[in-house]
This record gives sequence, C-alpha cells and structure tokens, in this order.
Amino acid sequence: MLEIGLTGGIGSGKSTAASGFVRRGAFLIDADQIVRDLQQPGEKVFEEMLSQWGTEILTPDGQLDRQLVANIVFSNPDELTVLNGIVHPAVRDEMTRRREVHLDTDNTVILDIPLLVESGYRNFDAIIVVDVDTEIAVERLVKYRSFDEDDARNRIQKQATRESRTEIANYVIENNDSLEVFEEEIDKCWEWVESIERPEVGRELPPLISKE
Repeated sequence: MLEIGLTGGIGSGKSTAASGFVRRGAFLIDADQIVRDLQQPGEKVFEEMLSQWGTEILTPDGQLDRQLVANIVFSNPDELTVLNGIVHPAVRDEMTRRREVHLDTDNTVILDIPLLVESGYRNFDAIIVVDVDTEIAVERLVKYRSFDEDDARNRIQKQATRESRTEIANYVIENNDSLEVFEEEIDKCWEWVESIERPEVGRELPPLISKE
C-alpha cells in the first residue's frame, strides 16, 4: 500500500483533486466524509455533540445542522477546541480501520485530510498539497458554494497558513487558473505519484500520528 496524504485549504480544490486521483486508479479515504458519517444520529460523536450544545444544533428532522455548528465553533476558539476533542479521536480511529483494509495490497491510497497540518499527521509515503491564492479561494467559495464573504475569510483565517502546508509538501498542485489547467496539473501529479517507489506489501501499518 502506497499512502499519500492530501490536504489544502477550504476553496483550494482539494476535493476535485481527490476525485481526479480516484478516476486514475487511487482509493480514497476522505476525512470529511468520515466526519459526516460519525455525525449521523445514533453515532457516538453525534450524541457527544448533542450533549455539549443541546438540541438547538439539530434541524427540524433531527439531523445535525452542520452550518449552525460551524457558526458556533468558528466564532469561538474554545468551542472549536471542544469540537475537535470530540471529533478528531473518533475520526482517527475510523481512518485507521479503513487504512487496514488496504494494508496487504499494492493499492495507492489517498487520505484526504483538510486539517493534516493541524493534526500533526505525518507518517505518509508522501504529502500532496493543493494551493490557491487566498483571494481566489474566497471568490470561489462565494460564487460556487454560496458562502458569505466574511464567513469564507473567517474560515480561511482559522485554518493553517498556506506556507505551513506547502513547507511539509512533497508535491504542490497550484490551482489559480481554470479547471482545465487544474486537471492538467492533477495529471502531472498522478504521474509523479506513480513514479514513487512502492513500499513492501504487508508492512506494518504506520500510525497516523508521528512519534517524532
């Protein structure tokens, strides 16, 4: 199993890159999707969030109102710390379980982790960062995802800096141009991924958190 960590700020196009890698033959472990799975009614994370913030974080049909939760935590660092304490350990455990499925294979596994820098995860065979100019990211979030501009800027500010992401990258995909150009850059990156020397099949699964 070849493990590639993939990250990028909100509005960077990271999810588009992940989908592009899957089309080219990779297997995807998506941290955001795992969070959504764990926040379904009846799941432990859902119940812990409900205990912390009460039923006001639910939609009328009993689902988690993710936008409301975002409004709470991104305006209050203490609340964000509480949320991370609930979500991150559960996500790490589930990601580890999904990684183990590929352990005795020759698969290329992309771990899409928005908060890769913040989490301290480093034990990958390589790290890919999708980078975009901040103003372009804000413009795309407003235009294509209906974000309020202030909300978009606030979320970007709360994330790791572009510099802190690119300095840990083995490969940086720039996404400041058109979608067509971005797809070409994804293709170039995939060629690079396929050139990486593959680990021995059956190696011990390295922990997500580096011991360094």
